[in-house]
Amino acid sequence: QVQLVESGGGVVQPGGSLRLSCAASGIRFSNYAMNWYRQAPGAQRELVAAIPSKGSINYGDSVKGRFTISRDNAKNTVYLQMNSLKPEDTAVYYCNAVYFTNRYWGQGTQVTVSS
Repeated sequence: QVQLVESGGGVVQPGGSLRLSCAASGIRFSNYAMNWYRQAPGAQRELVAAIPSKGSINYGDSVKGRFTISRDNAKNTVYLQMNSLKPEDTAVYYCNAVYFTNRYWGQGTQVTVSS
């Protein structure tokens, strides 16, 4: 059974930082591209950051220079370090694993940026 479990969300003031984690089980983690998406109320789900099994990392334009994605294949975990958070970063953040036609989602973790 495949599981992606996100953690690390919460409430933070503008300018603050959070680190999200996504622990994967039931997949050969090192083969998978790992992605972070987010969805704000009333908005479409958007790609935040993507880290392939090999190759270049990509970021959404709105988070470039503020967010950093990384992965630890030994721990089957992908991270999203979020700095200089803004109110518009408020959303549910989802972890996503992709390998060819296999695609899995986590349950999401809420991030709220508010003073």
